[in-house]
Amino acid sequence: MNTSTAPPGAGAGPAHGVTSEQACPIAPVLDIVFSRWTTPILWTLHAFGRQRFVVLQRNIGTITPKVLTQRLRQMERDGLVVRTYHPEVPPRVEYEISALGSSLAPLFAHLADWSADNLPRVEQARQEFDGAEEAASRGH
Repeated sequence: MNTSTAPPGAGAGPAHGVTSEQACPIAPVLDIVFSRWTTPILWTLHAFGRQRFVVLQRNIGTITPKVLTQRLRQMERDGLVVRTYHPEVPPRVEYEISALGSSLAPLFAHLADWSADNLPRVEQARQEFDGAEEAASRGH
């Protein structure tokens, strides 16, 4: 019987890169890829290709210029986005997803499939839970 707390096939302990300080080996990836705006930015760059800042902002919708600038800089630093400066008058800057960023496409596709298959079940579970909570609060 396997008493490991690691997911099946993941192994356990430092031999597989997991330390006692890091119970979840994918936590750093989640911090990089699934921050509030990183996923929509990557999705938009993947879907529409190279874009200027204002076009990217328009395609994302609700992001502020300040936040978009911050996220793009961090994503460029992480190697997920490539920034190209064109020294013309007026200067032109374009952003595109890097090869490293594009390598996340299969992960996003799996998440989109999971979402389509399971979000209705999540919503049903939430409604059932909330209904039970409401009934319990009325009973007291």
